[in-house]
Amino acid sequence: MIRRESVIRASWLRRGANLWQWAVVSASLSLLAGSLAAFDAPATSGSEVVVYAAQDQEYAEPILRQFEKETGIRARAVFDSEAVKTVGLANRLLSEQGHPQCDVFWSNEELRTRQLSSRGAFRSTNGWLAIGYRSRRIALNTNQVKLADAPRSLIDLTNRVWKGKIALAYPLFGTTAAHFMALRQTFGATVWHQWCLALRENKPMLVDGNSVVAQMVGRGEVWIGLTDSDDIAAEQREGAPIVALPLTRESLLIPNTVAVVKNAPHAEPAQRLVEYLQRKEILQQLIKAHALEGGQDHELARTTLKPDWDVVLADLSAATAELEQVFIRP
Repeated sequence: MIRRESVIRASWLRRGANLWQWAVVSASLSLLAGSLAAFDAPATSGSEVVVYAAQDQEYAEPILRQFEKETGIRARAVFDSEAVKTVGLANRLLSEQGHPQCDVFWSNEELRTRQLSSRGAFRSTNGWLAIGYRSRRIALNTNQVKLADAPRSLIDLTNRVWKGKIALAYPLFGTTAAHFMALRQTFGATVWHQWCLALRENKPMLVDGNSVVAQMVGRGEVWIGLTDSDDIAAEQREGAPIVALPLTRESLLIPNTVAVVKNAPHAEPAQRLVEYLQRKEILQQLIKAHALEGGQDHELARTTLKPDWDVVLADLSAATAELEQVFIRP
Protein backbone atom coordinates (compact mmCIF):
# COMPACT_ATOMS: atom_id res chain seq x y z
CA MET A 1 0.00 0.00 0.00
CA ILE A 2 1.23 3.52 -0.77
CA ARG A 3 1.86 5.38 2.48
CA ARG A 4 0.24 8.75 3.11
CA GLU A 5 3.57 10.33 4.04
CA SER A 6 4.70 9.79 0.43
CA VAL A 7 2.56 12.66 -0.93
CA ILE A 8 4.58 15.56 -2.38
CA ARG A 9 3.86 18.97 -0.94
CA ALA A 10 1.99 21.37 -3.23
CA SER A 11 4.35 24.21 -2.43
CA TRP A 12 7.26 22.23 -3.90
CA LEU A 13 5.28 21.65 -7.07
CA ARG A 14 4.52 25.33 -7.59
CA ARG A 15 8.17 26.27 -7.14
CA GLY A 16 9.45 24.39 -10.20
CA ALA A 17 6.58 24.49 -12.69
CA ASN A 18 7.83 27.39 -14.81
CA LEU A 19 11.36 25.98 -14.94
CA TRP A 20 10.10 22.63 -16.22
CA GLN A 21 7.90 24.22 -18.90
CA TRP A 22 10.86 26.27 -20.11
CA ALA A 23 13.04 23.16 -20.21
CA VAL A 24 10.51 21.35 -22.42
CA VAL A 25 10.36 24.25 -24.87
CA SER A 26 14.16 24.62 -24.93
CA ALA A 27 14.72 20.92 -25.60
CA SER A 28 12.20 20.88 -28.44
CA LEU A 29 13.73 23.96 -30.06
CA SER A 30 17.19 22.38 -29.85
CA LEU A 31 15.92 19.28 -31.62
CA LEU A 32 14.36 21.27 -34.45
CA ALA A 33 17.38 23.50 -34.93
CA GLY A 34 19.79 20.59 -35.01
CA SER A 35 17.74 18.49 -37.42
CA LEU A 36 17.37 21.29 -39.96
CA ALA A 37 20.95 20.61 -41.03
CA ALA A 38 19.75 17.42 -42.75
CA PHE A 39 17.65 19.52 -45.13
CA ASP A 40 20.28 21.58 -46.89
CA ALA A 41 18.56 20.90 -50.24
CA PRO A 42 14.87 20.75 -51.17
CA ALA A 43 13.32 17.26 -51.06
CA THR A 44 12.34 17.08 -54.74
CA SER A 45 14.10 14.06 -56.25
CA GLY A 46 11.97 10.94 -56.81
CA SER A 47 14.98 8.76 -55.99
CA GLU A 48 15.07 9.74 -52.33
CA VAL A 49 13.04 9.29 -49.19
CA VAL A 50 12.99 11.45 -46.06
CA VAL A 51 12.73 9.60 -42.76
CA TYR A 52 11.96 11.00 -39.33
CA ALA A 53 13.52 8.33 -37.12
CA ALA A 54 13.04 7.95 -33.40
CA GLN A 55 14.83 4.61 -33.57
CA ASP A 56 18.36 5.10 -32.23
CA GLN A 57 20.73 6.26 -34.93
CA GLU A 58 23.29 3.54 -34.22
CA TYR A 59 20.67 0.91 -35.13
CA ALA A 60 18.79 2.73 -37.90
CA GLU A 61 21.72 4.18 -39.86
CA PRO A 62 23.21 0.84 -41.05
CA ILE A 63 19.77 -0.36 -42.18
CA LEU A 64 19.11 2.83 -44.13
CA ARG A 65 22.51 2.54 -45.81
CA GLN A 66 21.69 -1.07 -46.77
CA PHE A 67 18.41 0.14 -48.26
CA GLU A 68 20.25 2.75 -50.32
CA LYS A 69 22.73 0.18 -51.62
CA GLU A 70 20.00 -2.28 -52.61
CA THR A 71 17.52 0.17 -54.16
CA GLY A 72 19.55 3.19 -55.25
CA ILE A 73 17.13 5.38 -53.29
CA ARG A 74 18.79 7.93 -51.05
CA ALA A 75 17.49 7.79 -47.47
CA ARG A 76 17.75 11.15 -45.72
CA ALA A 77 17.17 10.76 -41.99
CA VAL A 78 16.37 13.22 -39.22
CA PHE A 79 16.92 11.67 -35.80
CA ASP A 80 15.48 12.72 -32.48
CA SER A 81 17.37 13.79 -29.37
CA GLU A 82 17.77 11.57 -26.32
CA ALA A 83 16.05 14.17 -24.13
CA VAL A 84 12.77 14.68 -26.01
CA LYS A 85 12.63 11.41 -27.98
CA THR A 86 9.55 10.97 -30.18
CA VAL A 87 7.75 14.06 -28.88
CA GLY A 88 9.85 16.49 -30.91
CA LEU A 89 9.50 14.54 -34.17
CA ALA A 90 5.78 13.97 -33.61
CA ASN A 91 5.19 17.67 -33.06
CA ARG A 92 7.20 18.46 -36.17
CA LEU A 93 5.09 16.09 -38.27
CA LEU A 94 1.90 17.70 -36.98
CA SER A 95 3.21 21.19 -37.73
CA GLU A 96 4.06 20.14 -41.30
CA GLN A 97 0.72 18.50 -42.16
CA GLY A 98 -0.18 21.28 -44.59
CA HIS A 99 3.18 20.98 -46.38
CA PRO A 100 4.75 17.56 -45.61
CA GLN A 101 8.54 17.40 -45.61
CA CYS A 102 8.77 13.80 -44.38
CA ASP A 103 7.88 10.54 -46.15
CA VAL A 104 8.31 7.85 -43.48
CA PHE A 105 7.98 7.98 -39.70
CA TRP A 106 10.06 5.28 -37.98
CA SER A 107 9.36 5.26 -34.26
CA ASN A 108 10.71 3.14 -31.42
CA GLU A 109 7.40 3.21 -29.49
CA GLU A 110 3.69 3.32 -30.29
CA LEU A 111 2.05 6.01 -28.15
CA ARG A 112 3.08 8.93 -30.36
CA THR A 113 2.46 6.85 -33.48
CA ARG A 114 -1.11 6.21 -32.35
CA GLN A 115 -1.49 9.89 -31.50
CA LEU A 116 -0.29 10.90 -34.99
CA SER A 117 -2.58 8.34 -36.60
CA SER A 118 -5.58 9.72 -34.70
CA ARG A 119 -4.77 13.16 -36.10
CA GLY A 120 -4.60 11.99 -39.70
CA ALA A 121 -0.83 12.24 -40.10
CA PHE A 122 -0.47 8.99 -42.06
CA ARG A 123 -1.53 7.91 -45.50
CA SER A 124 -4.50 5.85 -44.35
CA THR A 125 -6.54 5.23 -41.20
CA ASN A 126 -4.57 2.86 -38.95
CA GLY A 127 -1.87 3.28 -41.58
CA TRP A 128 1.07 2.14 -39.48
CA LEU A 129 2.74 -1.19 -38.77
CA ALA A 130 4.44 -2.70 -35.71
CA ILE A 131 7.85 -4.36 -36.07
CA GLY A 132 9.13 -6.59 -33.27
CA TYR A 133 9.30 -5.52 -29.66
CA ARG A 134 11.55 -4.54 -26.78
CA SER A 135 10.38 -3.93 -23.23
CA ARG A 136 10.35 -1.58 -20.29
CA ARG A 137 12.27 -3.11 -17.39
CA ILE A 138 13.42 -2.56 -13.84
CA ALA A 139 17.23 -2.62 -14.05
CA LEU A 140 19.33 -3.60 -11.06
CA ASN A 141 23.01 -3.18 -10.14
CA THR A 142 23.97 -6.60 -8.81
CA ASN A 143 26.93 -5.21 -6.85
CA GLN A 144 24.55 -3.06 -4.84
CA VAL A 145 21.45 -5.24 -4.48
CA LYS A 146 21.05 -9.00 -4.25
CA LEU A 147 18.45 -10.44 -6.61
CA ALA A 148 16.63 -11.89 -3.61
CA ASP A 149 16.20 -8.36 -2.23
CA ALA A 150 15.15 -6.75 -5.51
CA PRO A 151 11.80 -4.96 -5.82
CA ARG A 152 9.13 -7.20 -7.31
CA SER A 153 6.85 -4.47 -8.63
CA LEU A 154 6.73 -0.80 -9.50
CA ILE A 155 4.74 -0.20 -6.31
CA ASP A 156 7.74 -1.53 -4.35
CA LEU A 157 9.80 1.38 -5.67
CA THR A 158 7.88 3.68 -3.30
CA ASN A 159 9.34 1.88 -0.25
CA ARG A 160 11.77 3.97 1.79
CA VAL A 161 14.61 1.46 1.34
CA TRP A 162 14.97 2.71 -2.26
CA LYS A 163 14.85 6.43 -1.46
CA GLY A 164 17.48 8.28 -3.50
CA LYS A 165 18.63 5.07 -5.18
CA ILE A 166 16.39 5.09 -8.28
CA ALA A 167 16.81 6.71 -11.70
CA LEU A 168 14.34 7.23 -14.52
CA ALA A 169 14.03 9.41 -17.60
CA TYR A 170 11.69 12.39 -17.48
CA PRO A 171 8.30 10.72 -17.97
CA LEU A 172 6.99 13.30 -20.42
CA PHE A 173 8.96 11.84 -23.31
CA GLY A 174 9.61 8.63 -25.21
CA THR A 175 9.02 5.15 -23.86
CA THR A 176 8.95 6.38 -20.27
CA ALA A 177 5.93 8.53 -21.11
CA ALA A 178 4.26 5.65 -22.95
CA HIS A 179 4.82 3.37 -19.94
CA PHE A 180 3.47 5.90 -17.44
CA MET A 181 0.40 6.55 -19.60
CA ALA A 182 -0.28 2.82 -19.95
CA LEU A 183 0.04 2.42 -16.18
CA ARG A 184 -2.48 5.23 -15.63
CA GLN A 185 -5.06 3.52 -17.79
CA THR A 186 -4.40 0.18 -16.02
CA PHE A 187 -4.13 1.38 -12.39
CA GLY A 188 -6.91 3.93 -12.65
CA ALA A 189 -6.30 7.67 -12.51
CA THR A 190 -6.49 8.03 -8.71
CA VAL A 191 -4.22 5.13 -7.77
CA TRP A 192 -1.79 6.10 -10.54
CA HIS A 193 -1.57 9.69 -9.28
CA GLN A 194 -0.90 8.47 -5.74
CA TRP A 195 1.82 6.16 -7.05
CA CYS A 196 3.46 9.00 -9.00
CA LEU A 197 3.47 11.18 -5.89
CA ALA A 198 4.91 8.38 -3.76
CA LEU A 199 7.60 7.64 -6.33
CA ARG A 200 8.54 11.33 -6.53
CA GLU A 201 8.70 11.49 -2.73
CA ASN A 202 11.36 8.77 -2.89
CA LYS A 203 13.57 11.31 -4.70
CA PRO A 204 14.52 9.44 -7.89
CA MET A 205 17.18 10.88 -10.17
CA LEU A 206 15.37 12.32 -13.21
CA VAL A 207 17.65 12.30 -16.25
CA ASP A 208 17.64 12.92 -20.01
CA GLY A 209 16.98 9.52 -21.50
CA ASN A 210 16.87 5.82 -20.81
CA SER A 211 20.47 5.20 -21.86
CA VAL A 212 21.59 7.58 -19.10
CA VAL A 213 19.48 5.61 -16.62
CA ALA A 214 21.14 2.34 -17.63
CA GLN A 215 24.61 3.90 -17.43
CA MET A 216 23.96 5.21 -13.93
CA VAL A 217 22.77 1.79 -12.78
CA GLY A 218 25.75 0.12 -14.43
CA ARG A 219 28.18 2.46 -12.65
CA GLY A 220 26.43 2.00 -9.31
CA GLU A 221 25.49 5.69 -9.04
CA VAL A 222 21.97 4.43 -8.39
CA TRP A 223 20.90 0.90 -7.53
CA ILE A 224 17.73 0.66 -9.60
CA GLY A 225 16.52 2.17 -12.87
CA LEU A 226 13.38 2.21 -14.99
CA THR A 227 14.66 1.87 -18.53
CA ASP A 228 14.45 -0.07 -21.82
CA SER A 229 15.78 -3.53 -22.60
CA ASP A 230 18.11 -2.29 -25.35
CA ASP A 231 19.80 0.18 -23.01
CA ILE A 232 20.34 -2.53 -20.42
CA ALA A 233 21.84 -4.79 -23.11
CA ALA A 234 24.23 -2.00 -24.15
CA GLU A 235 25.57 -1.75 -20.60
CA GLN A 236 25.87 -5.52 -20.32
CA ARG A 237 28.04 -5.56 -23.45
CA GLU A 238 30.38 -3.18 -21.64
CA GLY A 239 30.63 -5.61 -18.73
CA ALA A 240 28.54 -3.54 -16.29
CA PRO A 241 27.00 -5.43 -13.33
CA ILE A 242 23.44 -4.76 -14.46
CA VAL A 243 20.50 -7.12 -14.97
CA ALA A 244 16.91 -6.75 -16.11
CA LEU A 245 14.32 -8.03 -13.68
CA PRO A 246 11.67 -10.38 -15.13
CA LEU A 247 8.68 -9.06 -17.00
CA THR A 248 5.51 -8.63 -14.94
CA ARG A 249 1.96 -7.42 -15.51
CA GLU A 250 3.31 -3.89 -14.96
CA SER A 251 5.83 -4.23 -17.82
CA LEU A 252 5.21 -2.73 -21.25
CA LEU A 253 6.18 -4.27 -24.58
CA ILE A 254 7.34 -1.59 -27.02
CA PRO A 255 7.21 -2.20 -30.78
CA ASN A 256 9.02 -0.30 -33.45
CA THR A 257 6.45 1.32 -35.72
CA VAL A 258 6.65 2.54 -39.31
CA ALA A 259 4.22 4.55 -41.41
CA VAL A 260 4.03 6.46 -44.68
CA VAL A 261 3.13 10.10 -44.07
CA LYS A 262 -0.06 11.44 -45.66
CA ASN A 263 0.71 13.30 -48.90
CA ALA A 264 4.35 12.22 -48.65
CA PRO A 265 6.47 14.06 -51.25
CA HIS A 266 8.07 10.74 -52.28
CA ALA A 267 5.26 8.24 -51.84
CA GLU A 268 6.63 5.39 -53.95
CA PRO A 269 10.14 5.34 -52.38
CA ALA A 270 8.43 5.69 -48.99
CA GLN A 271 6.37 2.55 -49.58
CA ARG A 272 9.48 0.67 -50.67
CA LEU A 273 11.27 1.64 -47.47
CA VAL A 274 8.33 0.58 -45.28
CA GLU A 275 8.23 -2.78 -47.05
CA TYR A 276 11.99 -3.12 -46.61
CA LEU A 277 11.75 -2.48 -42.88
CA GLN A 278 9.15 -5.28 -42.59
CA ARG A 279 11.55 -7.93 -43.85
CA LYS A 280 12.40 -10.80 -41.52
CA GLU A 281 16.13 -10.25 -42.02
CA ILE A 282 15.77 -6.63 -40.85
CA LEU A 283 13.94 -7.80 -37.73
CA GLN A 284 16.71 -10.30 -37.07
CA GLN A 285 19.34 -7.60 -37.59
CA LEU A 286 17.64 -5.41 -34.99
CA ILE A 287 17.36 -8.35 -32.59
CA LYS A 288 21.03 -9.25 -33.06
CA ALA A 289 21.97 -5.63 -32.29
CA HIS A 290 19.75 -5.80 -29.16
CA ALA A 291 17.62 -2.94 -30.47
CA LEU A 292 14.69 -5.38 -30.25
CA GLU A 293 14.12 -8.52 -28.21
CA GLY A 294 11.91 -10.48 -30.59
CA GLY A 295 9.05 -10.55 -33.05
CA GLN A 296 5.41 -9.94 -32.29
CA ASP A 297 5.04 -12.35 -29.34
CA HIS A 298 1.39 -12.80 -28.42
CA GLU A 299 2.19 -14.94 -25.35
CA LEU A 300 4.21 -12.14 -23.78
CA ALA A 301 1.47 -9.69 -24.68
CA ARG A 302 -0.90 -11.67 -22.47
CA THR A 303 1.41 -11.45 -19.45
CA THR A 304 2.33 -7.76 -19.65
CA LEU A 305 0.38 -4.49 -19.75
CA LYS A 306 -2.57 -4.49 -22.13
CA PRO A 307 -3.56 -0.81 -22.25
CA ASP A 308 -6.63 0.42 -24.05
CA TRP A 309 -4.79 2.92 -26.22
CA ASP A 310 -7.97 4.73 -27.20
CA VAL A 311 -8.54 5.52 -23.52
CA VAL A 312 -4.88 6.49 -23.11
CA LEU A 313 -5.12 8.95 -26.01
CA ALA A 314 -8.38 10.40 -24.75
CA ASP A 315 -6.77 11.13 -21.37
CA LEU A 316 -3.35 12.13 -22.72
CA SER A 317 -3.63 15.88 -22.11
CA ALA A 318 -4.88 15.48 -18.55
CA ALA A 319 -2.27 12.84 -17.75
CA THR A 320 0.54 14.96 -19.20
CA ALA A 321 -0.56 17.92 -17.09
CA GLU A 322 -0.43 15.72 -13.98
CA LEU A 323 3.06 14.49 -14.84
CA GLU A 324 4.25 18.06 -15.39
CA GLN A 325 3.07 18.92 -11.88
CA VAL A 326 4.58 15.89 -10.17
CA PHE A 327 7.87 15.34 -12.00
CA ILE A 328 9.14 18.88 -12.36
CA ARG A 329 12.77 19.90 -12.31
CA PRO A 330 13.97 21.18 -8.93
